[in-house]
Amino acid sequence: MMQQLKSKIFLRDEAKAWLNRHNGGSEVIRVVPSYAPVGHQCYELYTAYDQTGENLGRVLFDSDGYWIYDGDDLNVIEQEQVAKFIINYVEVL
Repeated sequence: MMQQLKSKIFLRDEAKAWLNRHNGGSEVIRVVPSYAPVGHQCYELYTAYDQTGENLGRVLFDSDGYWIYDGDDLNVIEQEQVAKFIINYVEVL
């Protein structure tokens, strides 16, 4: 498990994130809040503009702010980008 900033305010609604891929490319992904046990948070990750919205895995946060990636499509650096996006997301009012 990797720990990021201990924040209690995470992404609450679906959002799009820019992801710099390890192969030098980049893409926009959808980050979608999902069901998680009380005190935990889960986010499903999907490609943003494909018709079917390919699932890229999910990121799970526990009550202490530790997170883990559950999937096979993102390397560690990409996982960290997504976790930081979720933790640091600020909704535009």
